[in-house]
Amino acid sequence: MTKTYAVIGDPIDHSLSPSIHNAAFRALGMDCTYIAYRIPRGELREGIDSLRQIKIAGFNVTIPHKVEMIKYLEEASEECKVIGATNTVSNEGGKLVGYNTDMDGFLEPIKKRSIPISGASVLLLGAGGAARAIVAGFAKEGAGKIVIANRTQQRGQELARFASGLGLDVECTTLEQAGKDAGKHRFIVNATAVGLRGEPSPISTKTIGPECIVYDIIYMPMNTDLIAQSKKNSATVIYGYEMLLGQAAIAFEIWHKTKAPYDAMRKALLGGF
Repeated sequence: MTKTYAVIGDPIDHSLSPSIHNAAFRALGMDCTYIAYRIPRGELREGIDSLRQIKIAGFNVTIPHKVEMIKYLEEASEECKVIGATNTVSNEGGKLVGYNTDMDGFLEPIKKRSIPISGASVLLLGAGGAARAIVAGFAKEGAGKIVIANRTQQRGQELARFASGLGLDVECTTLEQAGKDAGKHRFIVNATAVGLRGEPSPISTKTIGPECIVYDIIYMPMNTDLIAQSKKNSATVIYGYEMLLGQAAIAFEIWHKTKAPYDAMRKALLGGF
């Protein structure tokens, strides 16, 4: 009996998750399939009911359902509760159990490069759902100071309160000021959607230098303007696709209790560009 997995969200047709997971199933000879399933905003309850009916084995959750999905879980992991969002659900005997792989997926490429986080200064651009998971990750690894720059001040301040509650030394700034001070930070992370459509970097990159680690969580296009400019300034860059891959590998391990075939997944993902 083939087990079915899915990614739910809206829009969903651009998702690379099916090709990543189906490549993993092929690599390990597993009788499983992974599909993209569009559930429009406001229709999550009905969507989840239909997934339960087909006895879905597990699914990933993307925009706009990550926060609301928590209401439909029978159980949630510690990360889910802290971050207040879920992006991976496992159907365990009819019980929907939620996990959040955003945080560890984000940290994965930093750890793969053996870059220490403890005590480091972080500039975080954006204050959406992914930003909460990123803040939680930096808190878990003992980052020093985190400076949040967001277009709307109110959301930036909400995220700052969340960061402060996790024990981080935090302050808010404007995107303009963030550009002027960027070079003072060890980590510069873009968690905004600026760059998705090829727009210029959300901040000035003039002060970014070789000591900086620039991480853009946008994975398409791979070389956003922020990444391209930072490379010219000899900064270390981390691509958004690496976070996507880190998350996918963790979700795979939650569902199948076996090590993910990372190289097969990476090949499938990079073939998608």
